[in-house]
Amino acid sequence: MKSQSKQILMIDDDVSLHRLLGQYLEDAGFIMLHAESGQKGLKILFEHRPDLILLDVMMPKMDGWETCRRIRELTDVPIIFLTAKGDEPDRLQGFRLGADDYIAKPFSFPELIARVEAVLRRVAHSASTPNDDVLVCGPFRLDRAHHLVTRDGEPLNLTPTEYRLLEVLMERPGVVFSQEQLVTAAWGPEYADDTGYIRRYVWHLRQKIEPNPDAPQHLLTERGFGYRFVG
Repeated sequence: MKSQSKQILMIDDDVSLHRLLGQYLEDAGFIMLHAESGQKGLKILFEHRPDLILLDVMMPKMDGWETCRRIRELTDVPIIFLTAKGDEPDRLQGFRLGADDYIAKPFSFPELIARVEAVLRRVAHSASTPNDDVLVCGPFRLDRAHHLVTRDGEPLNLTPTEYRLLEVLMERPGVVFSQEQLVTAAWGPEYADDTGYIRRYVWHLRQKIEPNPDAPQHLLTERGFGYRFVG
């Protein structure tokens, strides 16, 4: 992946982190944009259309949760939460709002680079898929040309990562994927050992695609094996 052309917007009120992390990401070939508040971040988002957003939670006036909600009302740009709020309820809240990844502070800079590149690869993979390729499974239609998924003709509001996960499952309907196979196909081999990502995203994807997420009809769990998708 050529990171030189990728713009990253960092929304965080920690100015010292802007300097340190910004320099590290620029050395890795990214173009950095900075905002110290959610309001300024939204303004920069409109003006520059960054390729990815790093978002803190604890900020004055407009916190990261509200900033994420407003971003998701406008665009599916990838969002990685980068925050000291690392407890499980906070992580679930981040994914529920449409985050593509969630990194708790403190973190290592090399790990952050790896996660940024993994998220950008997922987006690039979806964008490079042939324009005339459409997947249909039961009431679901996945249009790769427009990055659009519909159920019974109604569009589903999926994040890029949710889209990629569903795309992998719909490519082979009825086939059981182990958690390791699914996370490798959707996230990349560097995430093969982190099957917790699959469990979180399966939960969130079910909230959006299932008529009753508590009794799923389409994204099914095969206990002891993994998951499969049926129409």
